[in-house]
Amino acid sequence: MGLAAAFDHWSSTPQVRIDLLVNNAWGGYEQHDYRKFTAPFQEQQLRHWDGMFTAGVRAALVASRFAASLMLPQRHGLIVNITVWDRDKYLGNLFYDVAKGAINRMTYGMARELRPHRIAAVALAPGFIRTERVAASFEAVGNRDYLNFTESPEYVGRAVVALACDQNVLQKSGKVLAVGDLAEEYEFTDVDGRHIPAFRMPDKE
Repeated sequence: MGLAAAFDHWSSTPQVRIDLLVNNAWGGYEQHDYRKFTAPFQEQQLRHWDGMFTAGVRAALVASRFAASLMLPQRHGLIVNITVWDRDKYLGNLFYDVAKGAINRMTYGMARELRPHRIAAVALAPGFIRTERVAASFEAVGNRDYLNFTESPEYVGRAVVALACDQNVLQKSGKVLAVGDLAEEYEFTDVDGRHIPAFRMPDKE
């Protein structure tokens, strides 16, 4: 069942409602050589751009469009778009930077349009998530200290739960929120008990 068909089915089922949508799908990483991630844009393969905007930005827009239509009648809902952000610093790869910037701006626009219906939209920025792929990437370049600054998938999940349970989440609508900052505000930790600070890009001249 495709996404449109799924939402159409849910909209015709009275007992089904959507209170929360988390857009985490992303593309452009397929067969990507991470050693070339920061190469100049003129040396990057255009298929990475297509993947990021199709499987990333467009996927989030389409899912949000259908979910919002189901949230409108109930005048309640939260859309969370997973992003990467560090106070508008450049992310080191033009395609990636523009795609994530599009997610953030799209979130702002959604929030403006959905606020009258009491539906919130936020962009949520975790740090390095300790997935098998991220771990393998750090191991490949000989960095075995990644456990010190990466976070589990549960950490960002706890941020989503905290936002979904916040009755005043509409006050945060339209903003880019760092998981580390929310952990401090809502007083949650990662699965190992640590509070991992908000992700920060290394300063460069």
